Amino acid sequence: MARVLMTGFAPFGGESVNPSWQAVSLLGARRDDIAAVELPCEFAASLPALRAAFLEHRPSLVVCVGQAGGRQEVTPERVAINLVDARIPDNAGEQPVDVPVVPDGPAAYFTTLPVKACVAAIRSAGVPASVSHTAGTYVCNQVFYGLMHLLTEFPGVRGGFVHVPFSPEQVAASGTAAPSLGVDRIAAALEALADTALATAEDIAVSAGAEH
Repeated sequence: MARVLMTGFAPFGGESVNPSWQAVSLLGARRDDIAAVELPCEFAASLPALRAAFLEHRPSLVVCVGQAGGRQEVTPERVAINLVDARIPDNAGEQPVDVPVVPDGPAAYFTTLPVKACVAAIRSAGVPASVSHTAGTYVCNQVFYGLMHLLTEFPGVRGGFVHVPFSPEQVAASGTAAPSLGVDRIAAALEALADTALATAEDIAVSAGAEH
């Protein structure tokens, strides 16, 4: 039984790769205690796939990972909101607007990862990182919220979500100057995060607030 379930997403939005899955699959191949699962970037299919993976592996820690193009750092997310408002269609062509992830669910869930300690560990591994206070309103936020809702059924299991930048491969293909991180560095960041989350019962008390 894997101690950690780590998920990444299939490519979406016209991309040929998704660094979240590339890094997660790389890490899963390195470590026997991490089960790596690719989730579909589809509103209807993502949460059933996540639940099935959780029930198969029965981990003590779940880390879901997604791509946030334009971000410069690896960003553990602090809060998921009960809202889907899709800017672009998902891979099944669906584009829900202003609907809840879970009807009658709480307005939001906070992560149970020690995000500040995780950011410190990622930085110590030589990868830029910061705490994020918004996971957006696309499939990433849906999965984050859905994960935390799922874990209410399984006391003691911790979980959360992490966004990662574009990979250099994506930026080169697009011809833009967007920030990027190599997949190997993203994998190193996720490994530091997972190890820290497994070893840290209470988060560290340092500022990670945002003015905007």
